[in-house]
Amino acid sequence: MDVPNYDGRVFRPVGNPPDAPTGRYHQNGKLIWAEFGGGRLYFGRLVGTCDDTGTITATYCQLATDGTATAGKLTSVPSWTPDGTLTLTEHYHRLDGATGTSTIEEVDPSLGPPPPDSLSG
Repeated sequence: MDVPNYDGRVFRPVGNPPDAPTGRYHQNGKLIWAEFGGGRLYFGRLVGTCDDTGTITATYCQLATDGTATAGKLTSVPSWTPDGTLTLTEHYHRLDGATGTSTIEEVDPSLGPPPPDSLSG
């Protein structure tokens, strides 16, 4: 498997559902960060590192449009679909104790999240 460079890539939940949160990732060496929003999320941030396999270990915080805040940590494991789409399987653990797995896939950069100053909260 090729090790991805995440800089400038945009991800959404698999299937690209309408009004789903979208994240734009950035990379500088092993440092990874992302901003995300849209759908039920007003704004969120992720910061972490990437190892030699492309696996991301990070923490995140996000603010939903209903005013609730969520934070936690995750490990995102990259893979490629047969058609060449980059996916990340995210194993998360929230501060409130909730755990789970979700999968996001790379989408066209034009679907990136809006900047937080363009959103009304």
